[in-house]
Amino acid sequence: MTVPRSIPASALVVEDDEHISHLLKFMLQREKYTVHLARDGREAKEFIEHNDPPSIVLLDVMLPFFDGFALVALLREQAAWKTTPVIMLTAKTQEQDIVRALHAGANDYILKPFQPAELLARVKRLSGPVA
Repeated sequence: MTVPRSIPASALVVEDDEHISHLLKFMLQREKYTVHLARDGREAKEFIEHNDPPSIVLLDVMLPFFDGFALVALLREQAAWKTTPVIMLTAKTQEQDIVRALHAGANDYILKPFQPAELLARVKRLSGPVA
């Protein structure tokens, strides 16, 4: 039996494509996550440095100002964020990019275009059940 989490689930979505970010927000809100959006690496960096960690981070790789690799390294340097699950989303399909993301501290890596049900299953597996 799964015990529901005592605090509301939340997600940080870092995505510069407006359509994808709204789709991710919609999907996560339907699953009862509170969603914080960052449209570029600078907004994400600011959020990471000044907020408590969410239940999960969905992080695009190719972003203006700071890319996803730099951001996952930054959040892993923050004591409170060290164990926050990170799923990187990208159109980059090269094995070296996937390995780089995982070595930087990502927990999972999903290629765009993604299947919504698969993404939600991975989110739930990493962030736990939503109360």
